[in-house]
Amino acid sequence: MPTKTNPYMNPLNAAGSPGSARAKTYRIIFLHDTPLGKAFDVALIVAILLSVAAVMVESVQTIEVSYGRLLRALEWLLTVLFTVEYVLRLWSVASPSRYAWSFFGVVDLLAVLPTYLSLLVPGGQVLAVIRILRVIRVFRVLKLAQFVGEANLLGAALRAARYKITVFLISVVSIVVIVGSMMYLIEGSAAGFTSIPMGVYWSIVTLTTVGYGDIAPLTPFGQALASMVMILGYGIIAVPTGIFTAELAHQARTRGIPGATHVCLHCNRREEDQEALFCRYCGTELTGSPG
Repeated sequence: MPTKTNPYMNPLNAAGSPGSARAKTYRIIFLHDTPLGKAFDVALIVAILLSVAAVMVESVQTIEVSYGRLLRALEWLLTVLFTVEYVLRLWSVASPSRYAWSFFGVVDLLAVLPTYLSLLVPGGQVLAVIRILRVIRVFRVLKLAQFVGEANLLGAALRAARYKITVFLISVVSIVVIVGSMMYLIEGSAAGFTSIPMGVYWSIVTLTTVGYGDIAPLTPFGQALASMVMILGYGIIAVPTGIFTAELAHQARTRGIPGATHVCLHCNRREEDQEALFCRYCGTELTGSPG
């Protein structure tokens, strides 16, 4: 049975023969149909988790004092290994540039840059925690590829809801700017509202029901406005959740029904009844493709 590979970076053609060094390297690094490939994936995940753990514990001052040099040495060792792995990935694929700009290609590059960045910016190695994204490859190792379809379903729901969520965010931004400006006018610097941006910061904290308490209105009028913002916050929080949930349900229903739903080409509304011949909203014949 032929091995399934990524369509845009099959190294076998570029390498000349399936037995070439590039093809063997590709098979080990990118595929998981051999013992060496599976062992490589497991070792890579262990190294990633070890690297992230080292960066995290190094931020603890007591541990850094006692084991700082050892942790930094471990971090550099793993970074060198990740760098070699990244170079081998570029070398083994048919199109290095396309892989470099793919999702995993960018993540692989970002996984090695922070440690080198620490030579110029002290503490830059902390950004190495982005390596945790590489553990996504565990789907291949544990044969959980079927869950990728569920991730695609979530992505489709987010894309379908992007315009509604954008309108919602614009409305929220408008509200916090207006309320923040009003609080700056009402309370002034005496209550900590030293500028309009500070008022907007307070509006965001209050509207999201976080409520740090570092700034609070002192006047009755300001407190009344704050109360309205707090109540409004409870209603606003549910809006994006409802939008996404509705789109998620629609995507699941559409993918689960062979006939899918129809979209009216005249009014652009969806018709859920699979046996409907005409749009219930405008009466136009449903001749378009299922949506």
